[in-house]
Amino acid sequence: MRTGIKQSNCIRCGTCCKKGGPSFHLEDKRLIEKGIILSKYIYTIRDGEPVFDNVQGRFQIATTDIIQIKGKKDSWTCIFFDENNNNCKIYKNRPIECRALKCWDTEELERIYSKNRLTRKDLLSKMKGLWDLIEDHQARCSYKKINSFVKELDTDKRNKAIEGILDIIQYDIHLRPLLAEKAGVNADMIDFLFGRPLTETIKMYNLQVKHKGGRYYLHY
Repeated sequence: MRTGIKQSNCIRCGTCCKKGGPSFHLEDKRLIEKGIILSKYIYTIRDGEPVFDNVQGRFQIATTDIIQIKGKKDSWTCIFFDENNNNCKIYKNRPIECRALKCWDTEELERIYSKNRLTRKDLLSKMKGLWDLIEDHQARCSYKKINSFVKELDTDKRNKAIEGILDIIQYDIHLRPLLAEKAGVNADMIDFLFGRPLTETIKMYNLQVKHKGGRYYLHY
């Protein structure tokens, strides 16, 4: 996927940085472990989650964790992009995808894009209690289960599918504030530890969760 743009160096237009933060690879592990990039600035796309593949240009199912840098507020713009000066705040310590990306020739990025993804397990598996909780959440709130229930919404199993989806989402909803309140987990780190809230990602299935009268309802 070469763009055909006739240039050979970055002109600091900021276009790449405004299309979303990079994903992390094993080569980037030190950036997080040494606190160069703090956990509150990253989030996890979980195994099985629908995700837009920038190289393929379409939605695909993630086959492993994909850890990415967050965007600014409600935009895709990388949180480390300084829009006033059109530069990167962590340029000297930018992840490998940023180093590989050349908008005039994406061959190098394509070569590494889906290889050696950094996962939560690489970073957190030695933290026994926390890792057990992450694995339990992944099992109880797996996208494999959600995908299966979504396929049943237009069948005679519809009611059971709605109940199954709502059970998963309610567990995810209740777990997040509980960790912040009872376990002292920084609220900004929750999206890294447990992925994005299911109330948000469920929208990719053209579904919405509403809360009314103490109950949750699924709309589609």
